[in-house]
Amino acid sequence: MPKATRDQRPSVKEEETYQALRDDGASKEKAARIANAQANSSMKPSKKGGEADPYEEWTRDDLYDQAQKIGIEGRSKMDKGELIEALRNH
Repeated sequence: MPKATRDQRPSVKEEETYQALRDDGASKEKAARIANAQANSSMKPSKKGGEADPYEEWTRDDLYDQAQKIGIEGRSKMDKGELIEALRNH
């Protein structure tokens, strides 16, 4: 999904879900990603999320790899706690 400029927001297919996520503090990108996944009947995402272990149980290397995968900048200088925070707020 292309990055939205400061005055734009990502394209959203499920407006109610998007607004609820934004009200809960999710970023525009994260809220749009989740709302659009819920609008796609072939994806069938749950409200809770996947079955992955909580980030606190991941190694720093695994957290770094995930941060790299989703494009979090400055990840190489982050410790485990900072990586967890960055992943949750992405």
